[in-house]
Amino acid sequence: MTQSGRSEVGPVSRLVDELHKLPGIGPKTAQRLAYYLIRMPADEARGLAEAIGAVKDRIGLCGQCFDITESDPCAICVDASRDRARICVVEEPLDVRALERTRSYHGLYHVLHGVISPINGVGPDDLKIRPLLERLKVDGVEEIVIATNPNVEGEATAMYLQRLLEALGTRITRPARGLPVGGDLEYADEVTLSRAMDGRQPF
Repeated sequence: MTQSGRSEVGPVSRLVDELHKLPGIGPKTAQRLAYYLIRMPADEARGLAEAIGAVKDRIGLCGQCFDITESDPCAICVDASRDRARICVVEEPLDVRALERTRSYHGLYHVLHGVISPINGVGPDDLKIRPLLERLKVDGVEEIVIATNPNVEGEATAMYLQRLLEALGTRITRPARGLPVGGDLEYADEVTLSRAMDGRQPF
């Protein structure tokens, strides 16, 4: 017992608690992962710890598109071959990776880092919307592709962005409905994503 009268949390319990904080990891899965890590060879465990530390030390956000990157601005933003007249707005960095795999989109990106979700206490001011508006004032963008996920929160965010952006006179499109309703971009296959981007329609 500590001086405060509370039992000190042991390393295993702390590891389980920390793993449980990860998205999609329930208490049972956290326990299984913890005991897997305990049985893991020490050098592999240290390698995992070092990889996590390196990500936190070296990875940040691009100051232009807010994708994750080791350099600022990121490789996509500085690529002179990209179509700078088009910006694709996505929810998360994983969506950028998914769209890049299709090789069908060659413009720039803007990562919102979430969606509007009142039930979760997330409003427009919690997203990277203001920087998007600032980009449109100086970049001479001709088209905004709003590629939020086709679910309730994604659609609400898309409608909010449409109302903001249509006053600027910029063409606004959405990926075609080859994407399954209720699905996430990161889980869509490359053919579906490619066709959706090729068949994008006016908002």
